[in-house]
Amino acid sequence: METKSILIDNVTIISSEIKKGSVVIENDKIMEITEKTGQKDADYIIDGEKNMLMPGLVNTHTHLSMTLLRGLADDLPLDTWLNDHIWPVEAHLKGEYCYAGALLACIEMIKSGTTTFNDMYFFMDDVAKAVDKSGIRGMLSHGMIDLSDEEKRKAEFKETLRIIEKCHDTAEGRIKVAFGPHAPYTCSEELLKGVRKKADKMGLKIHIHVGETEFEVEQVTEAHGSRPFEYLDEIGFLADDVIAAHAVWLSDKEIEIIKERGVNLSHNPASNMKLASGISPVSELIDNNVNVSIGTDGAASNNNLDMIEEMKLTALLQKVNTMDSTVLPAQKVFEMATINGAKALGLQGEIGTIEVGKKADLVLLDMKTPHLAPFRHPISHLVYAAKGSDADTVICNGEILMQNKELEVVNEAEVMKLAQDAAEELTSKS
Repeated sequence: METKSILIDNVTIISSEIKKGSVVIENDKIMEITEKTGQKDADYIIDGEKNMLMPGLVNTHTHLSMTLLRGLADDLPLDTWLNDHIWPVEAHLKGEYCYAGALLACIEMIKSGTTTFNDMYFFMDDVAKAVDKSGIRGMLSHGMIDLSDEEKRKAEFKETLRIIEKCHDTAEGRIKVAFGPHAPYTCSEELLKGVRKKADKMGLKIHIHVGETEFEVEQVTEAHGSRPFEYLDEIGFLADDVIAAHAVWLSDKEIEIIKERGVNLSHNPASNMKLASGISPVSELIDNNVNVSIGTDGAASNNNLDMIEEMKLTALLQKVNTMDSTVLPAQKVFEMATINGAKALGLQGEIGTIEVGKKADLVLLDMKTPHLAPFRHPISHLVYAAKGSDADTVICNGEILMQNKELEVVNEAEVMKLAQDAAEELTSKS
């Protein structure tokens, strides 16, 4: 393969230290980081004078195809939202709809600086096609729900194994597949134990919702005599390959279990606030050395996939919840959205920071905007003042996906029409 090189010249680099310099990319990797500027030795040169360069953001909890349900059922409690509105529409899903919704989600994430995501939904081979086409990096899992029905359980494992066989480690390695048991209250003990056994055997991650609402905690406690994380620990489910979304309602004992088992948590502040689920004790979890990352959840409960907005919400929500303005400083929140997310997905050796040898998953943000002036502290500005729309150029796996705010990989207008048509057809059936 002929070497392809990209030089990002004269840019403010957000790495272990913030400095002005240049980054050289060859094929899919960062090959050099230097304080030299004005170099010309590359196949393609990007002038970064007006930009800051950061690692691509990592969204650790999504339901991509739910972009089709954006705005469908707002201002409702979670149980009503799910049972009376979302699940009835999802009963009519098919692969082509999920492809359209996922492709729309991918371009939304690209345009707001996200290069890696962790997704759970349905028709995941169609989602994989969208991810492949868009050029970003993703971990996919089929949402497994059996409600203690043995035939349903067998079907869920069959579908999950099909997706693993078809999609894992595809798209030049950008697509991985994980096991996706939905939650302790929708999955039987047999399903959860089966997932644990197969994940161990196959060396794959597990993506699950845990402790999202107080009602869920009550359901699990009534059914099993233990709170959700206690129950999962009792059946041997928890380990450092588990990514648990939400983790809002936690006891001190559960926090200790999460810490001991090395469970990775995905914090979803916008979704948790919108559905009035509660506030996860993120600052306490981080003080206990738990790996906490950030996710947007689906566009039906957020209602966007903007990780830059999510960073600000993460910081502000913890400050007002603890009544302490010093908790979760900008640097820590930035790490949650980058290297902590990479660690949760087992990709900390490949993405999440700007280092020589890592994958070229990079975002150039436009610094020359009124809301970032005067430009003083890059990470503070990124967390508290920036907007997703400030993403100017996005590179994933060494490929330029967007430059000067223009998508290079797909036609934005065509994707929006495809998704609009799919959404209208889908909701007309319910």
